[in-house]
Amino acid sequence: MAGRAGAVGGGGGGSLGYRIIARRERVLRGDIDLIALDGRTVVFVEVRARSDLLHGHPAESVDARKQRRIAELATAYIRRHHLEDCHVRIDVVTVLFDPAGSPPRVEHFPDAFESPL
Repeated sequence: MAGRAGAVGGGGGGSLGYRIIARRERVLRGDIDLIALDGRTVVFVEVRARSDLLHGHPAESVDARKQRRIAELATAYIRRHHLEDCHVRIDVVTVLFDPAGSPPRVEHFPDAFESPL
């Protein structure tokens, strides 16, 4: 499901007017799902997917621990690429797959949380 979520979630970048600059970027023994530019803002995008809502909405899986990890990875990427002077934002894109085969429902949460760092 992760590959399908990335394909669907990543496809949304262009429709939002973002320019995708990296997919599944490896940083600090982790990875950032998408890195994009929204104008002059660097956007780190976490893509979460589920095939049903039995265990909650996909956005609910981005808990405090996951937020901290995303922020750590984003900070490391910013330092590695000398982007300290850029505006930065963390978005969450959720994908809910329909088992019946209907198109997935994609939701975008810009500026989903403040960096806990």
